[in-house]
Amino acid sequence: MASSRLRYGRYSRSGNVYSLTTATHGRAPLFADAANVAVLVDTLRFIERNGFSHSLAWVVMPDHLHWLMELQKGTPAQCMAVLKSRSSRLLNRQLGRKGPLWQHGYHDHALRTDESLHEKAMYLLANPVRAGLAGELGEYPHAWCRWPL
Repeated sequence: MASSRLRYGRYSRSGNVYSLTTATHGRAPLFADAANVAVLVDTLRFIERNGFSHSLAWVVMPDHLHWLMELQKGTPAQCMAVLKSRSSRLLNRQLGRKGPLWQHGYHDHALRTDESLHEKAMYLLANPVRAGLAGELGEYPHAWCRWPL
């Protein structure tokens, strides 16, 4: 959850689009394993199926997640709490471990009406290229977008 200092002056509204980023505890590369990525992706889809969000794009990097979503109900903090809680429980069970999976807090950015959603999605999808994990856009297996590349 974002610190209270970071939430000062913020408000959430259904229909707003948010770019959310969160990192694993200690930046552990838990998502270098495709089986772990599958659990996280299932959690993103769970949140959408339950009416909290409408995902526009996501990129699961080895040690963090970028998520572009339209809020449907609740707040970004509630969506992130469900994401972290559910994925932690499922992954800890799958990995036979205990303890925190995610760092405290997350970064969020509410997109302004003049920002292009497609451009923001393409920027997120380019993260693996910038990190040297893929040679070109669309090559990285742990990324998804509603728009064609």
